[in-house]
Amino acid sequence: MLFNNLKIIYCKKHAIFLKKYRKKLFQQVCYRNLCIKSRPRSMENSTILALVRAIPAGEVREVRKFLLSPFFNQRQDVVSLFDYLAIGGSPTREGAWKAVFGKGTAFELPKLRLVMSYLHKLLEQYLAVRETMSDPMYLEVQLVRAYRKRKMPAAFERERKALQQSLEQQSLRNAWFHDYSYWLHWETHQVEYPQNPTDASWLLNAGQALDTAYLSRKLQLVCLLLAHRTVYKTTQEVAWEEELIRLAEQSGYGVLPSVAIYLHCYRMLKEPSEESHFQHFKHILFEQGSQFSEEEIHGLFILAINYCVRRLNAGDTRFYREGFELYREGLARNHILEDGILSRFTFHNIVALGLHVGELEWVRYFINDFKNKLERRYRESVFSFNLARLSYAERKHSHVLELLQTANYRDPLHNLAAKTLLLKTYFDLREYDSLQSHLDAMRNYIQRKRVLGYHRTNYLNLIRYSEKILHLLPNDHNGAKNLMQAIEKEEVLTEKTFLLGLIRR
Repeated sequence: MLFNNLKIIYCKKHAIFLKKYRKKLFQQVCYRNLCIKSRPRSMENSTILALVRAIPAGEVREVRKFLLSPFFNQRQDVVSLFDYLAIGGSPTREGAWKAVFGKGTAFELPKLRLVMSYLHKLLEQYLAVRETMSDPMYLEVQLVRAYRKRKMPAAFERERKALQQSLEQQSLRNAWFHDYSYWLHWETHQVEYPQNPTDASWLLNAGQALDTAYLSRKLQLVCLLLAHRTVYKTTQEVAWEEELIRLAEQSGYGVLPSVAIYLHCYRMLKEPSEESHFQHFKHILFEQGSQFSEEEIHGLFILAINYCVRRLNAGDTRFYREGFELYREGLARNHILEDGILSRFTFHNIVALGLHVGELEWVRYFINDFKNKLERRYRESVFSFNLARLSYAERKHSHVLELLQTANYRDPLHNLAAKTLLLKTYFDLREYDSLQSHLDAMRNYIQRKRVLGYHRTNYLNLIRYSEKILHLLPNDHNGAKNLMQAIEKEEVLTEKTFLLGLIRR
């Protein structure tokens, strides 16, 4: 009996303990859930926020007008969500919910996601409409087609003539021009054929325009693939390449600028040693470049410049001048910048070519005039480095030291290029103690930084041979001869000419 009473007491205590434990555990779980629910959930990784942020500040009002147009949207919640996201900052789902549905309503994620989906579709529609509206010629073609489909012959004829006049008056004669010319002739044929079935002239003109547009685009793709093959050493073959070239050459289309420029570009890339192809290509580029769109002419200038680089790498030094003239002409015609920005790599290349051909005054103008075309984060470092390069070419060594010793170049390759220029300056000034300290610091920098592959080998070779020259005895002719031979045989060494010049002087 006593044992049973003890058992009952123990069971009661155990039950009380379990009850308290479960209550405490329940409270902890509830608290954790409450914390999770109360923590605002960020929208940073959402596609809708990425899309809103892609809209420039000056375009936000235009988007809002689009969303308020009853033709496209009749939901106020979509407009409210856009207003909240367009403010900036770090939006959250809870913040979006309050902005759309008010503070007094319980949060429902599926309901919010539905509004987000509506907004996403409308913004995509806005982008498509804006692109369409930016091409007046396309709108004219669609208007001609609409009048033809609605059987309004007088309006059709009026707009057809307006489209034809627009085509003739605008300057472009690229593939897009021939596309619109095709649609003009095709739509006219659709109207004229029932009245005059024996007249096939509109159909023939449509076919000619279509062939020209196709040849132009196909040749452009072939040229881009050839350029890609040259850089990346790939082996992709273009379908019907030989037949395409034969057709362009024999059909008479090869005299049209939109076909001729890519035909000469193809020959230039296919037979790089035959300079006449490059000269024909450059002539069309300079004389008829206005007949191509800004995006297209930019790409053509890059193809021409890359060809010059290829010839320079093959040892043809005449192409320093050709490359420089392409850059100078491209800058004058505003064909080198992309969206108003000049790449820092292009900036360096232009200065290098200008200095090599001795156009020092033009280089000074370029550095100062195009400084603000660089991306803001690279602007000062690129400007000061290239100003130092110009000062070095002018033998203004004190100015070089002033610019480079106080500069801070964060990019490792940019930093090493600046250190190389400083190395040359110390050699020229015969400040050998400073030079040795500089070489030691340069070696330590390479070992600290992740400068890999070709660049690491190149700069370590530069340091090694610089030290050998530094310790070369004045009358050691055999040592100098052996060192020159070693430098000439070195495969990875960009400053061969400079080092050999040091030994000879």
